[in-house]
Amino acid sequence: MPSPSDPSDPSVPSVPSVSSVPSVPSVPSDPSDPSDPSPPSPPPTSLPFPPVTRAHILNCSYHSWHPKYQSLSPKARVIPLTAPFLAYLRADGIVLPDDDEIGRQQALEWEGDSGVFSSTGKPDNRHDDNHSSSDDEEEPEIDIAEGWRDLHNTIKATIAELGGVVVPKLNWSAPKDATWINAGNSMECRTANDVYLLLKSSDFVTHDLEHAFDDTVATPRPAAEEEDEEEIPYCLVLRKAFQLNPSLEFRCFVRNRRLLCLCQRDMNFYPFLAGLEGRIRAVIQEFFDTRMRDTFEDGNFVMDVYVPAPYGRCWVVDFNPWAARTDPLLFSWLEILTMGEPPVEVGKGPEEVVRVAVDGGVRVPGQDGGGAVEDGDSGSESETDSEADEEIWLPELRLVRKDDPEAYSFSTPQYSAHKLPRDVVEASQSGEGLREFARDWQDILAKRQKAEEDGASSEGE
Repeated sequence: MPSPSDPSDPSVPSVPSVSSVPSVPSVPSDPSDPSDPSPPSPPPTSLPFPPVTRAHILNCSYHSWHPKYQSLSPKARVIPLTAPFLAYLRADGIVLPDDDEIGRQQALEWEGDSGVFSSTGKPDNRHDDNHSSSDDEEEPEIDIAEGWRDLHNTIKATIAELGGVVVPKLNWSAPKDATWINAGNSMECRTANDVYLLLKSSDFVTHDLEHAFDDTVATPRPAAEEEDEEEIPYCLVLRKAFQLNPSLEFRCFVRNRRLLCLCQRDMNFYPFLAGLEGRIRAVIQEFFDTRMRDTFEDGNFVMDVYVPAPYGRCWVVDFNPWAARTDPLLFSWLEILTMGEPPVEVGKGPEEVVRVAVDGGVRVPGQDGGGAVEDGDSGSESETDSEADEEIWLPELRLVRKDDPEAYSFSTPQYSAHKLPRDVVEASQSGEGLREFARDWQDILAKRQKAEEDGASSEGE
């Protein structure tokens, strides 16, 4: 007796093979449908950034954008750096070049102190009677700036030109993490050696020097236009120091030449900003529309701006790459990358305002501190009902609120991971503490030298 599935049995209807069954198009599952048995899609394992090219990194360098926006940014000077000076910045240790005036002043202050360090980095033991006459001979001083003395003089002249007080930075980063080593715990520099001290003590500056092109790809170019992008034209930026209110600095995120969102740069709560929210957003939006949208080299970028009182104008402070290395501050990069863009009506020019109703990011005029448009005829009866009901798409301005965790960071020191132990910092707070620290360091070096001499003599025996 044939089995039920035997095809030789005429009583059993034939079943088409799997290959002959017509395929049914798959229907995407609805994650909101509780009856859908398909599992939800897994979360993304990486942020959906477009490839970051080296050209984009270079476009965000200060030397690239400053000539175009010089009239829109704080007063600054850009000084090209030479290979010997870059080698000095990359070298281990901090040895500052001799400055005649500073050298004479230090000689008077430290005269007779056994903790004086010479330019060779060794303690001055000329006043120690226990050393032989050969040790009393002065070693020839090494000019650490011999290969870049002209650059040193240029930096000194630029500081004087900008009023005697400047704030330094390299192509992309400022040494904000090294302010602990500078007088006044700030980035203000009054001498060239102040500048060198900050630059050589900063991890941010080291990142510019060693990791500028990390996680980037070569810029696609025609073969005839290929050029070596590995050669970075490093420069020193000296900005004239002025009283900058950190509460009025904002970070703006631009995608496809559209301003998506913006937020505070300083992570503290400022109550007065709530009443200025609409006005600040309007000033920044107008500044972007008229000055930045169609002039920056890339369509995606992050821009830092400053809106000084009385909040009627805007300064561009810096440009940052559209990449994970840039801090999104009050947003997350996933939130920004998946955020909806403002629609553009067909036939509208780049300078025209598009009035549409969009969910998320919409603000009604008069909301959030006065809205985004200041129009003296906004209450005119000549407006039609449809115009009165229209809404304007505006980028979201995110501020630190009173109940936010970020609002309680007043006592949290910035860049604490880059700072020195407490005893080193306390020693630098007063001249006597610094002298004591130098004497202790000299004792350590003397004991180490004596141990090495004892070891060498024991080997000779």
